Amino acid sequence: MRDTMARTSLPLLSARPEADPETAQISPDWVRISLASAYALRFQSGRFTRDFDFGGINLLLSYDNGCLSDCGYCGLARTRPGEYADKSFIRVDWPLVRTDDLVERMAKYESKLTRLCISMVTHGHAYADTCDITARIAARVRTPLSILVAPPTLNRERLETFRKLGVDMIGIGLDAVTEDLFRAIRTDVPAGGLSWEKYWEVVDDARDIFGPWKVNCHTLVGLGERDTDMIDIFVRLRDREIFSYLFCFNPEPDSRMADHEKSTVQRWRRIQLARHLVETEGYGPHDFSFDEDGMLLDVHGEAPQIDAAVESGIPFLTNGCPGENGEPGCTRPYGSYRPSEGFRDYPFPPNAADLVEIRDQLALPRLSTGR
Repeated sequence: MRDTMARTSLPLLSARPEADPETAQISPDWVRISLASAYALRFQSGRFTRDFDFGGINLLLSYDNGCLSDCGYCGLARTRPGEYADKSFIRVDWPLVRTDDLVERMAKYESKLTRLCISMVTHGHAYADTCDITARIAARVRTPLSILVAPPTLNRERLETFRKLGVDMIGIGLDAVTEDLFRAIRTDVPAGGLSWEKYWEVVDDARDIFGPWKVNCHTLVGLGERDTDMIDIFVRLRDREIFSYLFCFNPEPDSRMADHEKSTVQRWRRIQLARHLVETEGYGPHDFSFDEDGMLLDVHGEAPQIDAAVESGIPFLTNGCPGENGEPGCTRPYGSYRPSEGFRDYPFPPNAADLVEIRDQLALPRLSTGR
């Protein structure tokens, strides 16, 4: 694959000089994996605060000069101080491993795996390297494979190539849910390309190519948006049969938003429930009430239906791509909170004690106590 695919970038993106790819520990021959993935594949020893089956493996492309984007909240931002190799991503360590060793471990533990995901970065080599890595995985492992794409590096033809290589789901890290926030926080890459319009072009192309419920957009709570903005984006995506995967802003030290306050647990829980009701029960903006600042106050509808949704625990699970049979596949433990903190999203079904706590955190008038 590497010999036959030109390492070119789209005209809108410029690449930077870097070390010799034959000797440097960079993609496609090296990738970073989440610490949870390192545990699951026995690259490192460790355990979670609660035991549960974990099979969602997350890969991240890696380059000496890193990601050319400069998003104000991101640990990989171009202008965040420090060497790229030392930077965190969603406040989680990402050990560097050889790609072929990783594929070998995936093949060895395939029966335990539920979902694989390659996270691109904004870089001139990212598309070709993602194709290379995808081909290596698809040749050895049958576990469903997603790509969290970098829209500045893509066009429709490249998305079609991903589909031909065996990718079954595409994720787009929209994060900021309004155009004003996107432009204010997601600083442009060199030579352009990181634009609201470009992201939605990739969303629309991916939906056409991969089909219903095979595309997802990451939506981030706590960047300065209103709850009305969140509900509007949930409805917009639901109507296109596109998943919204919900993340909670978690300040990265030394990032431009390091001092930006994290959303309250109450707000987070209410948005989690609202997303679930919009996506699975057909709720719309008229089914919620808001204060004068556009923040969610209550959920309308039948109390038993809302109680049942909460009691199921499903709204509060980590949003991620499903496994082969529709079960939770990518559960990303600690993506929205530190291990020392209470669960913001659950990588396993909440137990009875968790559900009591969740109801207290929601503090919604229509909910019974559940005690």
